[in-house]
Amino acid sequence: MSGMPTAPYQQFAQEKLGYEFQNVDLLITALTHRSYVNEHRKSVSEHNERLEFLGDAVLELVVTDFLFRNYSEAEGILTSWRAALVRTESIGEAGQKIGYESLIRMSRGEKQGGERARLQILANAFEALIGAIYLERGYDDAAIFIAQHITSKLDTILAEGSWRDPKSHLQEVMQRIDGVTPRYVVLDEVGPDHDKIFTLGVYSGSRLVSQGTGPSKQSAQQVAAKAALKTYVKE
Repeated sequence: MSGMPTAPYQQFAQEKLGYEFQNVDLLITALTHRSYVNEHRKSVSEHNERLEFLGDAVLELVVTDFLFRNYSEAEGILTSWRAALVRTESIGEAGQKIGYESLIRMSRGEKQGGERARLQILANAFEALIGAIYLERGYDDAAIFIAQHITSKLDTILAEGSWRDPKSHLQEVMQRIDGVTPRYVVLDEVGPDHDKIFTLGVYSGSRLVSQGTGPSKQSAQQVAAKAALKTYVKE
C-alpha cells in the first residue's frame, strides 16, 4: 500500500489497542470495505472480507471458550448467550465505541448508506480487526481485545435478560399476566424501498403497550417487544 498515510492508523492502534502494528497494512486492510477497492482498483487490491472471515472464527472460539470455562449452564443456554454477545448489533456497537469509523475506507455511495448498512460495516470491520490482531499479535492478544469489548458485556446482557428473544419472552409474560398473545401492527413506514424505516406497535388486546422502530418489520417488532417487557417489569 505504498503512498497510503499510515500515521492515523498507527495512532489509533497505539491509543485504542496499546501497541502499534509492525505490519500496518494488516490494520489498513481490516478497515477497508470492498466498495473502496471497487472505486480505487488501480491503487488498492485488498479489502477486509478475508480478515473478517478469520476474525469471525477467532471471535466465536474466544467467546465459546470463555462461556465454557466460566459457566455450567446447558449447551442451549450458552448458545443463546453467545448469540447475544456476537450479534451484529453488539459488535457494531463495540466498533462504534472503539472509534475507528472515521478510518474505514469505503465508497462515496456506502458513506451515504442508511443506519442498517452503517452498523453492518462497523460489525464487519470489528471482526476483520480481530483477524488482523490475531495475525499480528497472536491468539492471546486477540482474546484480550475480545474480552475488553465483547465478553465484558455479559453481566449487562444477563441482568437485562436481553439474551432471550424479546418476542418469545413477551409472549410468555403477556400470556401469563394478560391472558392474551401479543399482536403487532405496522403504524408507519417511511423512506425509499431500499432503506425503509418501520414503526410497529405491540398490542395487548386493544391496548397499545409500546412501539418500536427499525429498518425492517422484524427488527421493529423486536424493539417494540423489548420496550413492552420493561413496562411489565415495572408493573
